[in-house]
Amino acid sequence: MTSDRQPRESRGRGRGGNDRGNRRNERQEAPSEFEEKMISLERNAKTYQGGRRFKFQAVVVIGDRAGRVGMGIGKSREVQTAVAKANTAARKNVIRVPLKNGTIPHDIIGVSTASRVMLKPASAGTGVIAGGVPRAIAELAGITDLLSKEIGSRTKVNVAYAVFHGLKNLQTKDSVRELKESAQ
Repeated sequence: MTSDRQPRESRGRGRGGNDRGNRRNERQEAPSEFEEKMISLERNAKTYQGGRRFKFQAVVVIGDRAGRVGMGIGKSREVQTAVAKANTAARKNVIRVPLKNGTIPHDIIGVSTASRVMLKPASAGTGVIAGGVPRAIAELAGITDLLSKEIGSRTKVNVAYAVFHGLKNLQTKDSVRELKESAQ
């Protein structure tokens, strides 16, 4: 029996059919201008009739150490997918932090649910005196001198949201002057 079909290997699909999965792994990501830190990775389980199903929640902070910082949360059944989703969400939520000589311009309290984080400017050479989550966010934002205190709930996700609330509401003298001029 003569066949004019090509042998399986030469049809371009390799072994086992199409190779779409391999192409996904070969994609090269563009070099990022942001550094990334994982703040938290937690596993939770939900019980179904057939047993437990586990999911992972990742909280990732990205920043360029020059005043831009973002935070994202990703959830998935696999760790890598959860981290990738969190990274994508963080890139969508980037904020600009006003810096004044390596610190923030004024005192502020960030609030998220039961968590409150007090952020205070510090003199040059003090360093970042803060807990794990505020320290990671401050360093990626480019803040070199800062004092902070976590008040209330210390849940990592809520503390991160509180820090972002505080950083987002920082104002400089110029921005306050513009607000006053536009109100008159």
